[in-house]
Amino acid sequence: MAQDLEFNRNEDQLKQLVTQLHARSKKIQLGGGEKKIEEQHQKGKLTARERVAYLIDEGSEFIEVGLFAGDGMYKEYGGCPSGGVVTGLGHIKGRLAVIVANDATVKAGAWFPITAKKNLRAQEIAMENRLPIVYLVDSAGVFLPMQDEIFPDKEHFGRQFRNNARMSSMGIVQIAAIMGSCVAGGAYLPIMSDEAMIVDKTGSIFLAGSYLVRAAIGEDIDNETLGGATTHCEISGVTDNKFPDDKSCLNYIRNIFDKLGASDKAGFDRVAPQAPKLEPREIYGIVPSDRVKPYDMLEVIKRLVDNSEFDEYKALYGKSLLCGTARIDGWAVGIVANQRKVVKNKKGEMQMGGVIYSDSADKAARFIMNCNQRKIPLLFLQDVSGFMVGSKAEHGGIIKDGAKMVNAMANSTVPKFTVIVGNSYGAGNYAMCGKAYDPRLIVAWPTAQIAVMSGASAAKTLLQIRVSSMKAQGQALSKEEEDKLLKEITDRYNDQLSPYYAAARIWVDNVIDPLETRNVISAGIEAANHATVERFNAGVIQT
Repeated sequence: MAQDLEFNRNEDQLKQLVTQLHARSKKIQLGGGEKKIEEQHQKGKLTARERVAYLIDEGSEFIEVGLFAGDGMYKEYGGCPSGGVVTGLGHIKGRLAVIVANDATVKAGAWFPITAKKNLRAQEIAMENRLPIVYLVDSAGVFLPMQDEIFPDKEHFGRQFRNNARMSSMGIVQIAAIMGSCVAGGAYLPIMSDEAMIVDKTGSIFLAGSYLVRAAIGEDIDNETLGGATTHCEISGVTDNKFPDDKSCLNYIRNIFDKLGASDKAGFDRVAPQAPKLEPREIYGIVPSDRVKPYDMLEVIKRLVDNSEFDEYKALYGKSLLCGTARIDGWAVGIVANQRKVVKNKKGEMQMGGVIYSDSADKAARFIMNCNQRKIPLLFLQDVSGFMVGSKAEHGGIIKDGAKMVNAMANSTVPKFTVIVGNSYGAGNYAMCGKAYDPRLIVAWPTAQIAVMSGASAAKTLLQIRVSSMKAQGQALSKEEEDKLLKEITDRYNDQLSPYYAAARIWVDNVIDPLETRNVISAGIEAANHATVERFNAGVIQT
């Protein structure tokens, strides 16, 4: 009965988190708000999300990447919902593509620093997976008050044009539609694509608008004559075709996709999908509301994989990591997951859940190499506190074994995907394929926390540093003052632990309902299947 009560308590808590997730998502999807959306409609334009919905195949799903980009950031400028751009994966005439659509309801589609980062992430997905990419352009260009954070650096605004050129040389199809403003350096993006369309009267493209032209050279000209659809389709030849409205333009893009030739495939194995035999909704009750409590990650896996079948590798060894093969939506996957139960090894030693020990790191390294040998994509399920510490672990070579796991994972040539279920702390984040290790997609559940260490540990450490510093200056704190300072530090650190904080900065691609996990991973593997896999080479392994 106690276990039933615990399950119900967990379920209630996670359902509340999921409800909050959907509410936050719905608000962000409004972009600049209903008034701005109506202004778009009055101009005869669809919004960015309406354009994406019309472009993709009816009844198909759009896997959004970066929905929470910019969330809570740039408050002094009124915010930048979703980074002012909609990006993700969608099917167009049956072909999977990356779609990038500027949201003109957010600061006229102007580029904030996070906008550049999000666009580059979308291009990265297209390049890694050799997917065609569609740009639906409607942007006023760089957000000038922050130009120093957008313009000159390697990963800033200009990098996307470098990527345009690189993708073209790689044979990646790029299609662009100018459906609103397209200004200054941003004008190169559609024109460096394979084909560029423009919508009459609403689309315009120029290096400098009429105001700047007047100021720079004294010429008095309107924007339509300067860079409208008629000018560029009939006089300059900059754009290829013009269309009377958004839908006509999007229909033309669909016709392009209807005639694309097939690409080489990686050849990942897929059979007819099967739903999990165990009820996926039970995940809500399995994952504890109290993150320090143990639970059996195997029970979560069985509710994510086809027919709830998981073929475990070295089940009796290195038990703080679960390794094994399964299928998700028909696709073969190799899963590496942190076991959150307290386990006992054959030597009689107790091992804490969520901690990576030497034996589990050794097992995972071997399993990762096997998946590369067999051309099986890898899925990492993170709920990790880090590697084991202390003299026993150090004398046993934990650093060497951890390095072996990191080496195998980092050099993997099969695609990697990461789901952050709970904790994602310190070097554990790295070993379990955090963002620094190029997962094709990385998502977090609302239960996730991402930081160098837990909030409690970090706050106490930071407090000790602060107190020591003040003592060195001859200042002493009372117990009440220490408690107050600890609370301030804890609250600030806990805000940074939030999965939304991570998603706002694109450390993860999205925060998702656990029930969406199968769809996201399936779409990711389908995307990855468009790019051939190189031969795996682990380099020098520390043995």
